[in-house]
Amino acid sequence: MRLLSPPAALYSALMSLRAAAYARGIFPAWRPPQPCVSVGNIRWGGTGKTPVCSWLLDWAAEKNKQCVLLTRGYRAHPPRLPFLVEPDASPHEAGDEPLLLARANPTAKIVVDPKRVRAGKLAWTAWQPDLFVLDDGFQHMAVTRDVNLALLTLQDLETDWNRVVPSGPWREGPSALSRADAFLIKLPDLDMAKDDLREQIVRRLGTYQKPIFFFAPEPLRLTNIHTGERRDALPSQSEGRYTLFSGVADPLSVEHTATGFLGRKPVRFDAFADHHPFSAKDVIRLAQKAAAANTDHLVCTAKDAVKIRSVLAQDQAQNQGQDWWSLDMSVRFTPFTTGAPRFEDWLERRLIPA
Repeated sequence: MRLLSPPAALYSALMSLRAAAYARGIFPAWRPPQPCVSVGNIRWGGTGKTPVCSWLLDWAAEKNKQCVLLTRGYRAHPPRLPFLVEPDASPHEAGDEPLLLARANPTAKIVVDPKRVRAGKLAWTAWQPDLFVLDDGFQHMAVTRDVNLALLTLQDLETDWNRVVPSGPWREGPSALSRADAFLIKLPDLDMAKDDLREQIVRRLGTYQKPIFFFAPEPLRLTNIHTGERRDALPSQSEGRYTLFSGVADPLSVEHTATGFLGRKPVRFDAFADHHPFSAKDVIRLAQKAAAANTDHLVCTAKDAVKIRSVLAQDQAQNQGQDWWSLDMSVRFTPFTTGAPRFEDWLERRLIPA
């Protein structure tokens, strides 16, 4: 670890110089004509950006606001750039997370382009949206934002604090957190917001004097990937037995959420790497392992389901009489301190003039 400290310090210093260059106008930045919210983090992956983005898109729709989300589209291979993601796009073209957002938020425009300034300008010309959302935008300072949301995990506040690459998962040092307008701290569930945790958060984040909110996954329903049937629980004849699998950055959070929602732990749990490109062979192996475990139900996240659905649609013979379910999710927020404004109210005051 000591050997990695000098390159980590150098990387942190370079990132600080880059941020200062944007702040002083040395590097140009484009300001969208309408308010822009950035959802990002200081670490690489696993902080809940996609469900928070989806919540924002839903929130905007409830306010009758036309919203555009700008994303680089990690592992996407679009036929052109910028690329408007339609719900019937392939995961290969759109990327799993942009496709998930397009299907979950049909009134929003999801635009993939690593050059988000170019995508934003096209979106304004084409649709004149009321709100821009910048996905994974904390380090993407070429687009000016009105609200900068920094998502943090418990690990960020504990063992990973100030562990900048290559010595750890952070993209920048702690000074970068001063750019945030609010901190959103991801918990497995909101019941974990105990006093000892709050004391540690104050030690880490109190100096920034920014609003702090907790958020946690909120399971909504199960959706049958084959039929589209929606349920609040697995069929009673299954006795609650199921196989769980996921290809996300935080598999333990998935298991915790599924266990709480479905009332029992999975009989088996197969965790793949984040953004795993599920193949026909993967699907066959998962079905075989589920059968060996005497489970007729396979459950995954909605992010995984966009790829599994595509594979199953290509070869119906892979359906061996088992049901494949997507665990559809949202997020729920709570203020850090009693009596503080709800996140929804704080956000509305920042974005929508009285």
